[in-house]
Amino acid sequence: MSEKALQIPEKFDFAYHKQFTEQYQALLAVAGVKEIALDFSRVSYLDSSALGMMVLLQKKAKAQNVNVRIRNAKANALEILTIANFDKLFDIA
Repeated sequence: MSEKALQIPEKFDFAYHKQFTEQYQALLAVAGVKEIALDFSRVSYLDSSALGMMVLLQKKAKAQNVNVRIRNAKANALEILTIANFDKLFDIA
């Protein structure tokens, strides 16, 4: 299984929208990608626009049979993801 990782910045909000979209679209365009891992190791803040961007990524990835998972989420970021029920949308490890 071919996995590609996306590094998410410390502050994951609308200011990162263009870069995030460009990065995941590039990964989805790579033949053979079966999984995209969102590396949350640096994330200390995320807002509703970040959650929306992740839902959009999930929809596009699912349409291409690509799994999206969240790695290394901790503290505040993990709490926000859990409150938003993202553990039901994504594999959070």
